[in-house]
Amino acid sequence: MSSKKAVVIGAGIAGIAAAIRLAVKGYAVEIFEVNTSPGGKLAEINKDKFRFDAGPSLLTLPQYIDDLFELAGKKPADYFEYQQLDVICKYFYADGTKLTAYADREKFEQEITTHTTENRDALRNQAAKSATIYELTSPVFLERAFGGLKMLFTKAGLKTLLNLEKLDATRTMHEANQQMFKDERMVQFYDRYATYNGSNPYAAPGTLNVIPHLEQGMGAYFPNEGMYAIITGLVKLAGELGIKFNYNSPVDEILLDGKTAKGVKVLGNVINADIVISNMDVWFTYNTLLKNHPKLHPQKTLKQERSSSALVFYWGINKKFSQLDLHNIFFSADYKAEFDQIWKEKNIYHDPTVYINISSKLRPKDAPPGCENWFVMIIVPSNSGQNWDEPVKAARANILTKLSGLLNEDVSKLIISESILDPRDIETRTLSYQGSIYGNSSNSQFAAFMRHRNQSAQIKNLYFCGGSVHPGGGIPLCLLSAKIVSEAI
Repeated sequence: MSSKKAVVIGAGIAGIAAAIRLAVKGYAVEIFEVNTSPGGKLAEINKDKFRFDAGPSLLTLPQYIDDLFELAGKKPADYFEYQQLDVICKYFYADGTKLTAYADREKFEQEITTHTTENRDALRNQAAKSATIYELTSPVFLERAFGGLKMLFTKAGLKTLLNLEKLDATRTMHEANQQMFKDERMVQFYDRYATYNGSNPYAAPGTLNVIPHLEQGMGAYFPNEGMYAIITGLVKLAGELGIKFNYNSPVDEILLDGKTAKGVKVLGNVINADIVISNMDVWFTYNTLLKNHPKLHPQKTLKQERSSSALVFYWGINKKFSQLDLHNIFFSADYKAEFDQIWKEKNIYHDPTVYINISSKLRPKDAPPGCENWFVMIIVPSNSGQNWDEPVKAARANILTKLSGLLNEDVSKLIISESILDPRDIETRTLSYQGSIYGNSSNSQFAAFMRHRNQSAQIKNLYFCGGSVHPGGGIPLCLLSAKIVSEAI
């Protein structure tokens, strides 16, 4: 056993993953979490006999979770089981079009060509292009610490350098999709993937068209016991590895000796450590835990545009809807107007695109008999001081009107349990600056390269993981950030 100690700030999925990787290396690891339970954004809500996954609801690239168990010499299935989805998502358009995104490529193509004017060639070209972007970026950017231009002078880097035009970074996602497809419904279908990292398809680079490959090309999955089972499985493994969890334990300060991290102060107590890893939002890490060292703050990074936030209604519904599946999207009639309202006006659009996740479709015990647990989410701007009370009230009414019309049912009369999460709550509960879910936005071709690195450039022995740093937000990228940190250490 190594005599070295590592302290992790925050028990989000990246913090737990980093702790596991260091424990396997022989480090003594201790995690300090401000909340009463682990998970960060990947939390759960239990109310009125309904269970909801409070945050992330889509699982892709589950091999990154399996890796953690295998690294510790364990069988993943002993801790965490999941199934691949045959139906990835159901889509409902304002004009009445209904599409089912099947995992099977042939069935998916048949569905699209039957219900839209799109052709198979366009769908296949998009799938091939998305896969190519992934193959070029994954080994160089997603799976490695960002090392600037020198990253390009490796075998994988040179391959990327020679194929830069295939990354499609000089035009927006929307421009790329509009050229790819002739049916506006399919343009909207693929533009939606910008929301997977809190960005605007009318501003984000076409490189983000890599995202559909992760879902449609590599598969979408569901944990048999719900998304929070990812956390419970990892926490169980961490405990077996001797990792100590401290809840209700907000870190007051990262302690420095000159420009070297030497530990943390928690509730007034000094905890010495050889390594400090922050799974806390990078903005709060500097402005709260390193507030006494302003000269060490990466000012340009901290001033970047933040990602979008979310407004979530957790509704217990006193009915089952056979036309809905695990994942469902109800599109707005004017996508451009919706994103302009979010990003330019910093307000909630009156006809928002609505996402509904219903885990009880695959895990019936998440709702009482005859009922469903609806996780109802819309994209909203980050919290920059808006008065949210009235917009949230109006959004609730608009969502209910929209859903009731498209489902031919007065949904408002079916709600028997309700909880609400708005950007203020997200910021307070998860310490995500401005309630932005994914840290910085990716609304420029250089944004991905401007994310905070996983290792501090100015403070020795200080590392960062999670959605606010490289390589980005979402469960797979958070897990990769933990891997990058462990390799750097």
